[in-house]
Amino acid sequence: MKEWKLNRIKEVLLEKGISQTWLAKKLNKSFSMVNVYACNRIQPNLETLHQIVEILQVDLKDLITDKKDR
Repeated sequence: MKEWKLNRIKEVLLEKGISQTWLAKKLNKSFSMVNVYACNRIQPNLETLHQIVEILQVDLKDLITDKKDR
């Protein structure tokens, strides 16, 4: 059974060499909250998703889908 991933936050952070702790500080959120986003246990709301896109300087599509799946 395929595990559904609704976001690629963890993968994008790894690709960019950025820690979840760093992102949490930039978002003014706890590490625990960013970790649940990154592990796809809870999805960020649209405002937070937009903030993540701006902070990581990525296209929204790169944060929610893998290029090979497009």
